[in-house]
Amino acid sequence: MLLGFKYAKRSADENHPYWHGKIEPLITFLVVTLLVLSAVIAHQAIENIQTPHPSPKLWTLYVLGAIIIWKEVSYRIVMKKKQGDAQHLACCDAWHYRSDAITSVMAFVGISISLVFGKGFETADDWAALLAAGFIVYNSYLIFRPALGEIMDEQVYDDLMEEIRNVSLTVDGVIGTEKCFIRKAGMHYNVDLHAIVDGSINVKERYHNRAN
Repeated sequence: MLLGFKYAKRSADENHPYWHGKIEPLITFLVVTLLVLSAVIAHQAIENIQTPHPSPKLWTLYVLGAIIIWKEVSYRIVMKKKQGDAQHLACCDAWHYRSDAITSVMAFVGISISLVFGKGFETADDWAALLAAGFIVYNSYLIFRPALGEIMDEQVYDDLMEEIRNVSLTVDGVIGTEKCFIRKAGMHYNVDLHAIVDGSINVKERYHNRAN
């Protein structure tokens, strides 16, 4: 992810006139894949539910408590430092921390139930692990969907589009706008806009007016 941040900040060049921002959603896909793979805890949880086993040790609660605090603090730090909504990687990284915190809370509750109620409740933490696996998969989709939209140049910028049209109308000679397409590439937005101008004004006259 750090390498992705560094590469995405590169300026436009001859081979990449639209900058290098598309690397962000591509690396987001990789991170999402790793998140989904982490949901394999569901397989181990199912096995444990079917096989009698002792309850977890009390010290695991202290470890989970520390992890919950650490992950939540990390989430808030990353969300605070991300630059607007232009960095999928920052949001992805932040929600990775939040996902870890929430799944750790689930594990904390499951282990607590197992320790408090004792015999017959040994599998409480395994059921919590199943729930956590489902949450991981769902959260992975929430991270994956915006990145896919960026790769596919999905038009989801209605507010920005309206702002662009309004600003365009303040330009001398522009009497309206037609097509307005927006494509996002990392921290940049590329806009295709058709401006409607007075057809009686020739190019030379229009350039002269702008120069003045």
